Amino acid sequence: MSLTNILRPLFAPRWRALEAYATQSERVQMQVLNKLLAKGRATEWGIKHGFDDVTTYEQFVASTPLTDYNDLKLYIDRMRHGERDVLWPGRVQWYAKSSGTTSDKSKFIPVSKQGLKDTHYRGGTDAVVMYLHNNPKSRIFDGKALILGGSHAPNYNLNHSLVGDLSAILIENINPLVNLVRVPCKETALLADFEQKRDRIAHEALNKNVTNLSGVPSWMLSVLTKVMEISGKEHLNEVWPNLEVFFHGGVAFTPYREQYHRLITSERMHYMETYNASEGFFGLQNDPADKSMLLMLDYGVFYEFIPMDSFGSPSPTVLPIWAVETGKNYAMVITTSSGLWRYVIGDTVRFTSTKPYKFVITGRTKFFINAFGEELIVDNAEQGLAQACRETGAEVLEYTAAPVFMDDHGKCRHQWLIEFSREPDDIEVFANILDKALQGINSDYEAKRFKDITLQRLELVKARKDLFHDWLKQQGKLGGQHKVPRLSNNRDYIEQMLMLNV
Repeated sequence: MSLTNILRPLFAPRWRALEAYATQSERVQMQVLNKLLAKGRATEWGIKHGFDDVTTYEQFVASTPLTDYNDLKLYIDRMRHGERDVLWPGRVQWYAKSSGTTSDKSKFIPVSKQGLKDTHYRGGTDAVVMYLHNNPKSRIFDGKALILGGSHAPNYNLNHSLVGDLSAILIENINPLVNLVRVPCKETALLADFEQKRDRIAHEALNKNVTNLSGVPSWMLSVLTKVMEISGKEHLNEVWPNLEVFFHGGVAFTPYREQYHRLITSERMHYMETYNASEGFFGLQNDPADKSMLLMLDYGVFYEFIPMDSFGSPSPTVLPIWAVETGKNYAMVITTSSGLWRYVIGDTVRFTSTKPYKFVITGRTKFFINAFGEELIVDNAEQGLAQACRETGAEVLEYTAAPVFMDDHGKCRHQWLIEFSREPDDIEVFANILDKALQGINSDYEAKRFKDITLQRLELVKARKDLFHDWLKQQGKLGGQHKVPRLSNNRDYIEQMLMLNV
């Protein structure tokens, strides 16, 4: 009997618990909130905000303000220096370093022992639960898992305290038994130099029986390309004939989907999206036929949502999970078992179902273009690019876009910088299709494009090979969970990239 068949019954009971999400969401979320409040009462934050007197959701909202990283960073820095009972009970040893979208270059997100157990590791386990349920013929445990991670470093030289990519913190603390079924070795997995790590991973994994992949699509593609280069094979399933699933997250899979399909031609190959971030593990694709993800309700994370038409106002509307509606765009707010209290994470989502709660990620609260009232979000961009690729046979590797403000002729437009893995026959045809697709997807963009009065047709600049790789390297952001900013309301990022595009 295969090892997978032996282990499969251990995962079945959890599937039945997940089915309760459809009917007991409010009860489950209130249990989470009550546990978080109980833990937080003895902390500096809990004392300051009167958690001893908070017993209802309404009291929690009244006592606790919305926060972002700027509001918490002084508390977090004290925690990083070893102070106890600040935002979470005891001393938090691990901090996930995340690209800064605030005034700081980086954010340092606390990751408590409880957060590791209740949130991050439970998310990884549930990914397997769902995959095994949907794939009764799976042999996932009969081979190795290629898990791509980042690196970490000492935190202020405190004993046993680390700061680094979340993936590195997870690898550092993972059950030692897992190391028996994963590649690469721990030493390679935690290397800081991504290019050196990529080459070592490719050599270590080449002759292993790899059955599953986990990581960020862009960085995993770089590793797999190196594997193909070393092996001399045409398709990855010739190297790993038992490869069956890629658990991916961190960036939208849409720009990479066709490249993976060309690389892996096996009909047995599956793809499962996960929504895991430095701040927590929030969603899993529980139905292969549905690209939306199930919101994970019992992970030590309490959720709230701000309608985007209210976001940024002095007193925004904030809704608990049981008050959201499908089809609307929301900014996500989280309270977690690592000490983030009513924290605006910066991601936006749209619900596709409420029984159970399922959603798609639509973008970032800071990564959009609204220079002329067009309100273009990442979800719009991904859909538009997918349509342009379908109609032209092109494949997009990486991209970014930003506004071009009024030039000498009074003209305004969006400028797209795109690196193709397969170029269209005619760049201008691709640009026309993309522009028309965006108008069909986004009524505000369509209105601003009407007769070219406000916005002219978008401009497409072809990026040279490896431009985005080189820009990330210049920024010190190769590997880990770093990603290219897709949309920006200013020209800071795109101007840096254009200077390299020679």
